Amino acid sequence: MGYRGKESGEEEGVMATDFFWSYTDEPHASRRRQILSQYPQIKQLFGPDPFAFLKIAAVVMIQLWTATFLYNATWLKILMVAYFFGSFLNHNLFLAIHELSHNLAFQTPVYNRWLGIFANLPIGVPMSVTFQKYHLEHHRYQGVDGVDMDIPSLTEANLVRNVVTKSIWVVFQLFFYALRPVFLKPKPPGLWEFINLIIQLALDVAMVYFWGWKSFGYLILSTFVGGGMHPMAGHFISEHYVFNPVQETYSYYGPLNLMTWSVGYHNEHHDFPRIPGSKLHKVKEIAPEYYDHLDSYKSWSQVIYMYIMDRTIGPFSRMKRNLSTKSMKKSE
Repeated sequence: MGYRGKESGEEEGVMATDFFWSYTDEPHASRRRQILSQYPQIKQLFGPDPFAFLKIAAVVMIQLWTATFLYNATWLKILMVAYFFGSFLNHNLFLAIHELSHNLAFQTPVYNRWLGIFANLPIGVPMSVTFQKYHLEHHRYQGVDGVDMDIPSLTEANLVRNVVTKSIWVVFQLFFYALRPVFLKPKPPGLWEFINLIIQLALDVAMVYFWGWKSFGYLILSTFVGGGMHPMAGHFISEHYVFNPVQETYSYYGPLNLMTWSVGYHNEHHDFPRIPGSKLHKVKEIAPEYYDHLDSYKSWSQVIYMYIMDRTIGPFSRMKRNLSTKSMKKSE
């Protein structure tokens, strides 16, 4: 990979003041071509997960039932249940929406969109339709300055400079993740965003009307704590934050893949976004020589700790490429 090192902060123990800048295309399209030429049988893994609907429906029903069960609980109990239980379910649904953004539940795209709106319900805030728009750009234009909204803004990078500010950033990273596109690259809402909003508001109002604010608060808390200082939220950092200057995407091979639609297989996912999470492990099994030499993780909690405590790592630890110098090859 051709890249330019950070302009400053290269000395040991000092945080950088610029992103890594690459002068090549993102690595996944070329690796996909190489792998498919050598292992064409991988194409047999393409297509929807036939059990996706059942898995999503089960989690949605369990989470909504839990919310109604807590209608009269103390706020301390609600917080505890939200952190140690609900957060895992809502984060699972967030990553189910990620899976659906790639149309990996049904062959017909509109069915995936409706299921995404359904999966959105316990999250409490409408996001499934908007997420798809920005996430597909993250795949097509990985790292492209001003296009890939997965990369922190300059404001974030300049403010988050030490252990304290990084800790605060991690706690609120879901807000940065969600609001960054609104400020940096707003897209006009369409009919589907309106449908997503109306259905979500209907569920939220019904929850408050029939079971009270505590039940609704449980859902919101489950979303908030599950996206902050939480083991599952480590994937936000592990996926593309550069700990090794010659690698911009990292996989996680740990047990939490069972609850996160195997999003930890992130190199494999970017190489083959048309393969559902339930089959991504087979890519590594079929073509291990393409992945075994890459840096990877076994603990998302450790990734969060490393990010906060390593003085050289911060929001600037991302690979960027310039739109004018990139051929903009699509990943799908």
